[in-house]
Amino acid sequence: MSRQMSPRPTAAFVGASWLALVVGMTTYLLGVWNAPNMLLNERGYYFTLLMYGLFSAVSLQKSVRDRLEGVKVTGIYFGLCWFSLLLSILLLAIGLVNAALTPSEKGFYAMSFLLSLFAAVAVQKNVRDISLADEDDKSSPNFVKD
Repeated sequence: MSRQMSPRPTAAFVGASWLALVVGMTTYLLGVWNAPNMLLNERGYYFTLLMYGLFSAVSLQKSVRDRLEGVKVTGIYFGLCWFSLLLSILLLAIGLVNAALTPSEKGFYAMSFLLSLFAAVAVQKNVRDISLADEDDKSSPNFVKD
């Protein structure tokens, strides 16, 4: 398996990715925390959905990247990653349709949830790209160890 040199993501992209993840998660969780008429079990439902969605998005991104780099990923795991990501989005949609929230609140939760998922994928990609770029730097003949 031959691997191309990994370009290091720019500091601006890494920072923007982390900022988007923090902003998305924070606004979503603050919305859940501050919802005046939301029961504790509803708050737990929305929190769990966020954690499940983030995990499934990162797992799917890793699986896609592994396949591109020639790392074996079984079809069942790849399918489960897709299923989990789509299920987390579907469960959020079902929860929001049935929630006693205003349309603007529902939109707020949906957009902050999707921002968090997208940002988690970007952060995971950056972490992997930086790790591979560091490996490439260490294996290059010009690498000098401090």
